[in-house]
Amino acid sequence: MGAMSTDRKSDDQQFLSALRSLERAPAPFEAALERTLAHFRAESGTIHRLVDGMLELRAHARGMPPPVVELIRRIPIGKGMAGLAVERGEPVTACNLQTDTTGDVRPGARATGLKGSIVVPMLAGSRPVGTLGIGNQAERTFMPAEVELLMAAAGVLAGWRDAT
Repeated sequence: MGAMSTDRKSDDQQFLSALRSLERAPAPFEAALERTLAHFRAESGTIHRLVDGMLELRAHARGMPPPVVELIRRIPIGKGMAGLAVERGEPVTACNLQTDTTGDVRPGARATGLKGSIVVPMLAGSRPVGTLGIGNQAERTFMPAEVELLMAAAGVLAGWRDAT
């Protein structure tokens, strides 16, 4: 178990290092999202930045239906998983978006067809500056180590200048 744990930590550190190197890429948020989806073996995801009290879409996974993209282009704080992650300053997760009854999942999220999803706040210190969300087509419960790594990835992105 020790070797596997060490290998995983090494993979996670390589992922974060690679993510840091993308800040100067031509489309950094898109590149970061693709890298994050690959690392977490997720099929879909989004990155939003907080601008004038609204979450504005900066990157989304390829293949996301256009009507869904329009629904998530601007999200008020407190609405849906992304808005709640910013409002609460903590991850918001759903094992299955299609059957979730917490009230955290909005119809736009259900329209993606995804099930296991998580959105974490991008924090600059303790101040939210955006969100990073990933989702899977199958039910998925994110393990504490995965949530911690996704929060670390969001922390990397929180420090990036918003070049839009």
